[in-house]
Amino acid sequence: PAPASQPAAGRRRAGWNSRDISLIAVFAALMAASVAVPPIPAGNVLGVPITIQTAVVTLAGLVLGAGRGAAAMGLYVLVGLAGLPVFSAFRGGLGVLGSGSAGYILSSPLAAAAVGLLAQLVLRRTLRHRGLWLFAATFAGLLTTHVLGICGMMVNGQLALPAALAADAPFLPGDVLKNLLAVLVATSVHRAFPDVLVRRAR
Repeated sequence: PAPASQPAAGRRRAGWNSRDISLIAVFAALMAASVAVPPIPAGNVLGVPITIQTAVVTLAGLVLGAGRGAAAMGLYVLVGLAGLPVFSAFRGGLGVLGSGSAGYILSSPLAAAAVGLLAQLVLRRTLRHRGLWLFAATFAGLLTTHVLGICGMMVNGQLALPAALAADAPFLPGDVLKNLLAVLVATSVHRAFPDVLVRRAR
């Protein structure tokens, strides 16, 4: 006779459960709430400010992994484009797609996915110095965010590449520091809830 089907306990779960959906919603809400932190003018020609939101993008990838992190940030972007004032300076609606910030906004799901993918690789192995490896993983998101941000400024601001690079440069030091903060928070979360990201690998 054919062998019995594998016990449910021995199979990986397919799809997301209610906890996954809740975590996605929580991080989307956290991203939206972060708009309440006043932005800092960066002094660039397009008026794109420095915000705390890139730290939340990185944290979503580090804590939720690629799929759920991207879904949380994608939900945030969709809610903002639908008109809710969840972008910097309490903006919302499709009009932001024509602003200098468009590339940074649209990069959020991709940046969370890039960080999350590498975070999953780190946390699914018993590596020493995980914090350092996670910090290294955040640079995938940093690269994604800044490349798309520069592209957005070139398209919407009609800037040449050197001018767009100069406009983007003030964001880099702060984003590195925000990545470090996100890693510190994420490592605490993973110590307290070790199955939040790696439970499907067991």
